[in-house]
Amino acid sequence: MLYDITLAIDYDYAATSDRSRTLMRLLPRDLPGEQRVISRRLGILPRPDERREGQDFFGNATTAAVWHQPISNLRLTLALRVERLARVEGADLSPLLADLPGTVAGLADLGPDSPHHFTGASARVPAVPAIAAFARKAVSPSMTARQAIEALGRALHKAMRFDSAATSVETGPEEAFAQKSGVCQDFAHVMIAGLRALGVPAGYVSGFLRTLPPPGQPRLEGADAMHAWVRAWAGPVMGWVEFDPTNNQPAGEDYVVVARGRDYGDVAPVMGALRSAGGQASRHAVDMIPVQAGPARASGAA
Repeated sequence: MLYDITLAIDYDYAATSDRSRTLMRLLPRDLPGEQRVISRRLGILPRPDERREGQDFFGNATTAAVWHQPISNLRLTLALRVERLARVEGADLSPLLADLPGTVAGLADLGPDSPHHFTGASARVPAVPAIAAFARKAVSPSMTARQAIEALGRALHKAMRFDSAATSVETGPEEAFAQKSGVCQDFAHVMIAGLRALGVPAGYVSGFLRTLPPPGQPRLEGADAMHAWVRAWAGPVMGWVEFDPTNNQPAGEDYVVVARGRDYGDVAPVMGALRSAGGQASRHAVDMIPVQAGPARASGAA
């Protein structure tokens, strides 16, 4: 599926800010077998005095911007064309859930994709006993790792309610789970905490979710902004699989990946520091539009 994606984020500061530094993770990258980035452009206004493109440990594209002069607002615009490739779901070749921790322990790889980085508590996802107990009730030791991943995701979707006003970006998984409500970030963090408690390596994915549902289908929650879902390791044969607990489904062709990490702190789209007074207001808008296939599309051309 081919998509054109646009994003606009605006920040207005109550007082002119000084010494502003911003780090962005907004540019998706090619993921062999998953997605192909045909074009990408990130606009920054006012134009920064310094701009540097880079890559973090997990391979996410980063853009660092610095302003030497005070600014009173910031506008970020993103224009993408991305092809999301269909993943063929074959037989479940993941090990039994009970055997997965031993399989992980036997791996020597410590690269960015190694499951070792995604097993223990991380800065935004601590160990939460209540979530661990819920996860253990949602699965059984006789399940395969893949079955357990999906079972927990579906159980959380049933137990929690999507509420855009229930939490903030600073809300932790313990609070979101206690009140059984939150946004996609909360659903993802709670599921990650539960999977890690079961011995399943799990991480956080930020990206875009298709804004136009198929004919006759309801609009998916979280489609008006950047979305978040979960990536979990299902053994050496199946590798990483992705599930969206907010919408109770595997992350397939309707999902475009921007960044992956242990939790939101590793993939925050915009973060930084500035010196100012008073508050700030922000707003954003996202469009993700399927592109109609033309004659060249059938042969693989974009």
